Amino acid sequence: MTDPTESATLPVTSSLHDKEVQEVIDQEEESKVDPLGKDVTEDPDSYVYPYVKEDLFTSEIFKVEIQNLPKFIGFNDLKKFLTKHGVNPHKVKLFGKQPFAFVTFKNQEERDKAMKVVHGVQWKGRVLSVKLAKPKADPMRKRKQEEADDSGESVSKRQARNQDQGQSAEPLSTQLANVVTPLWNLPYDKQLDRKEQEVVSILQQLSREIGKNNKAMLPWLFVQREKNNGMCCPLEKIRPSPVQTEYRNKCEFLIGMGADGQDKTVGFRLGKYIGGSCAVVGPGDTIHVPTETKKVVQVIQDYIRTTPYSVYSPETYEGHWRQLTVRTTRSSQVMAMVFFNPQKLSEEDIDALKKSMKMYFIEGEGKDSGVTSLYVVRNGQRTSPDDLPCELVFGDEWIYEQLLGLKFRISPHSFFQVNTPAAEVLYSAVGEWAQLNQDSTVLDVCCGTGTIGISLAKRVKKVIGIELCQEAVADAKVNAELNGLNNVEFLCGKAEDVFPTVLNAVISPNVIAIVDPPRAGLHSKVILAIRRAEHLKRLVYVACNAKAAMNNFVDLCRAPSNRVRGAPFRPVRSMAVDLFPQTPHIESILLFERVDYSTTCDKQQVQAAEATPPTS
Repeated sequence: MTDPTESATLPVTSSLHDKEVQEVIDQEEESKVDPLGKDVTEDPDSYVYPYVKEDLFTSEIFKVEIQNLPKFIGFNDLKKFLTKHGVNPHKVKLFGKQPFAFVTFKNQEERDKAMKVVHGVQWKGRVLSVKLAKPKADPMRKRKQEEADDSGESVSKRQARNQDQGQSAEPLSTQLANVVTPLWNLPYDKQLDRKEQEVVSILQQLSREIGKNNKAMLPWLFVQREKNNGMCCPLEKIRPSPVQTEYRNKCEFLIGMGADGQDKTVGFRLGKYIGGSCAVVGPGDTIHVPTETKKVVQVIQDYIRTTPYSVYSPETYEGHWRQLTVRTTRSSQVMAMVFFNPQKLSEEDIDALKKSMKMYFIEGEGKDSGVTSLYVVRNGQRTSPDDLPCELVFGDEWIYEQLLGLKFRISPHSFFQVNTPAAEVLYSAVGEWAQLNQDSTVLDVCCGTGTIGISLAKRVKKVIGIELCQEAVADAKVNAELNGLNNVEFLCGKAEDVFPTVLNAVISPNVIAIVDPPRAGLHSKVILAIRRAEHLKRLVYVACNAKAAMNNFVDLCRAPSNRVRGAPFRPVRSMAVDLFPQTPHIESILLFERVDYSTTCDKQQVQAAEATPPTS
């Protein structure tokens, strides 16, 4: 639930007509004060919406609150409703079962149109009302203001006092370890026990959810729960990571003010910005970052401190140096990507900076850093790092990694599992579970650089990979050539757009889907396409966050309906693989098989379920 004070003080009630709505809009646009009605020149530190006054785009400027929403609507329902009425939202945010939502737009015209079109419209028996809403408060400014209000002190005095108190706190290295590797102080066998128990809880929850959503599976579920400690399928012994320290082949660091007071520090943030913390601590004492990566961090930090450019501030949107990403391989190749906000610098200034960096790594102190590829990424306001073009400053365009005896090319933005030895354990299990033969066709969804599909290609007739990132698709195609494969095809696009067409076009006696989606899971369109494709009998789901993928699991197993067509799947095997030692994160594998209602066993289960009252 959100803070009710976030709503604007100019409500548009249900009795307002278009003229009155326009008067409200005009009043808001003519106002020369901030959204709270304060004169921000009196106390800049009390102003918690600084970004709306800058020459920057943020949809928070064009924000409304839609009230009196119907019960049981979701994000997609609201977005479809708005689109149906010709409204084009930028972001939509619902709050559980609350009857309101915040919607932002790309410009004033779109926002004003929404206020006029949606206000007073009846939807599922509810008359909607719309009013202006304040921008979301900047977490850092808000925290500073709250601290000052609580104590009556100025922000600067409060910060000084906190710094004095911090001198007696835990060492910064310990504080950082607790943030980035929370399990560092727990023996590894205990870490594995903890992670395995988490997977047990998830499978027990999935068992309950399947029972609620597919009555016909209840007899089968009763048997599985009895045999598997309340879980919906057997859970095999967790597979440990072959290496527990210095395992990350990709590390992302922030550049900011050091917690020790040193400016232009490269490392990890001690807290989250939303929690009001920007302090950065170097990775020197961390146990999951490789030694060669730490060396690169130190060299980049030394270089940055010689430049006249300041670090970027997420609070003021000023400054330049933002982030450093370092990727390493088993063959000692190192790719470094430096993210830099050009602000209003000229092309001549940017070119001079790149030339300076190049000379530093070729002839200067950086020549022994081990960096084989150095990129500069221009990271402006409100842009996704994965969408930004990379400018090669010096060195090789790519790095190459060895996995399961195969060679893989990696580009700056391409996905590759961060723990290579553990990824080999993971992919070997996936290959075993898929039950492949020379007649099999593998659909590798969210394939990245093609690692899973390519590792299985020699065992099957055909591999089709689908991936959103263009760089990764280009790498995947090259990787197939590098490994002498000609039965592999890679397609670029959103899985929800590409997969249904591909699935319908595949003609094979043995089609297997292997999905390895981002943390949020697969788009519902992909799940629905899988359900409709009756010739797809087996699916291996690799989940880096099984809790977030729960909706996917349930939709695979739920009873057929007008929305979900096709026979359901059911989980028959599961296992956890530890790709992230020293942290709570875990990779899970679930094998789903299609329920075959033509078999005597499944027919009997359906008949038994029809006579059994629903249960969870």
